Amino acid sequence: MFLRRPAKPSSYLPMMSAIALACVLAACGGGDDDDPTPTTLALQKIGSYNGGAVGAAEITAYDAGSRRLFVVNGANGTVDVLDLAAPATPKLIGTINVASLGKAVNSVAVHDGLVALAIEANPKTDPGTVAFYNAADLKLAGSVKVGALPDMLTFTPDGSKVLVANEGEPSGYGVAGTADPEGSVSVITVNRGGTPSVATADFRAFNGKEAELRAQGIRIFGPNASAAQDFEPEYITVGDDGRTAYVTLQENNAIAIVDVATAKVTSVKPLGFKDHSLAGMGMDASDEDGGTNTNSGSPAIKIGPQPVKGMYLPDAVASYTVDGKRYLITANEGDARADWPGFNEESRVRAHCTAGLDPAVFPDAANKIFDSNLGRLRVTTTPNGGVTGKNAAGQCTELYTFGGRSFSIWDTDIKRVYDSGDEFERRTTALPNVKFNASNDNNDLEDRSASKGPEPEGAVVGKFGNKHYAFIGLERVGGVMVYDVSKPAQASFVTYLNTRDGDKGDLGPEGLTLIPGNKSPNGKPLLIVGNEVSGTTAVMQINLTY
Repeated sequence: MFLRRPAKPSSYLPMMSAIALACVLAACGGGDDDDPTPTTLALQKIGSYNGGAVGAAEITAYDAGSRRLFVVNGANGTVDVLDLAAPATPKLIGTINVASLGKAVNSVAVHDGLVALAIEANPKTDPGTVAFYNAADLKLAGSVKVGALPDMLTFTPDGSKVLVANEGEPSGYGVAGTADPEGSVSVITVNRGGTPSVATADFRAFNGKEAELRAQGIRIFGPNASAAQDFEPEYITVGDDGRTAYVTLQENNAIAIVDVATAKVTSVKPLGFKDHSLAGMGMDASDEDGGTNTNSGSPAIKIGPQPVKGMYLPDAVASYTVDGKRYLITANEGDARADWPGFNEESRVRAHCTAGLDPAVFPDAANKIFDSNLGRLRVTTTPNGGVTGKNAAGQCTELYTFGGRSFSIWDTDIKRVYDSGDEFERRTTALPNVKFNASNDNNDLEDRSASKGPEPEGAVVGKFGNKHYAFIGLERVGGVMVYDVSKPAQASFVTYLNTRDGDKGDLGPEGLTLIPGNKSPNGKPLLIVGNEVSGTTAVMQINLTY
């Protein structure tokens, strides 16, 4: 989103080589095989900054040279600049206002003193902007136009390019005055000190192939939308060599693969579906499961297998390399095209399956439809274009719910090698500081059980010695889950820290930023968490045990 960079002050130049990044901080934690390898780690909250409003802390990025933290303030559409020299006491030292460039900032990334911002237009369906600022003095260095609704953006590891996920979200479907722009990925050549250039990786080559793509399991279902219009890039991770990018197409339940040098989408791969009927892959499907075969039950914790398919619909994606092989990590949040003018795919099982469940498919179908069982679960009415999941009698033959309530590990052929199953829900059943499956704006027991559960959203990966750890933020119940992913097919839980207190404290983790120890202001690795609902930016120290 934000392009050019001015010359840096001479005092800053020695620091540049000292902090040259080996990877994008939003996707990799740094570290070297020669560094000591910890036996485990723990998270400790050591500091916080309160933005003072809902939405005041969303996406974060850190500049090691200036020791500044850049926090997207969604409440104001700006970026708060925090002094992080003393991580226990972050201080506001500036604000980046983008009113002259667009409506609001959606995302931020930093590389070697250059800050890139993704700025949506007004209206959001018009082309957006990426602007570049000098981290040291906050001066605008340049800007370029990109696609509609630029959201997440990231630098390539060497800092030469910025990739932007232009979501191209519609304002509605088939309603007068609405528009549905195409999704795309902008590849910006930064060209520091010169004029930046933009190339666009679009999806137009897939237009006319919608039926073929749907048959592969790729969701293309917006009314009258072409593939290019329907694909909505959400999040990007770039390989270590900067040649290949992997882009989540959240609503489409797919991953796009982009060749960075040519700015071409080389393929779109379906993620498939999670089978919630398998042992260890269950869920708590109702907030009224305290009764037996009733539509008026009370909340009760009941996690178990269900005859439901989960659409992964990931938000964040991170990547890392083990034994020369690249792996992707997705936070399987789930997202519905709900309440758009002209279209709403979201319903509850009992409302969607008015003729009931097909007894040839669903054991105990007559009882499964009750709210205390599956009746309250939110599902899609449109699993894919033209597909309803119903038989000729109108009975539901398939149920597809939003998100996986988990994180997954994939190889670069987009074959799943690991899924955390129902562990997130199981590990949040007995929290002393928040009720099970509470949302991020209340402390109501099971508020989110029928709607995506803990809702994992953010994901980063850090390397310490020869171990890799994944950090996953849970948007609803809150907190950060940590897993050892050094053996991708055998990932294991390490720790979990939740710093909310009922309906107070840190609410709604949105963006995660990992600061390696050798870039950190206190010499210890840090995890920065932007909490959207509470508007707080939490500073967590990663304490390594050897």
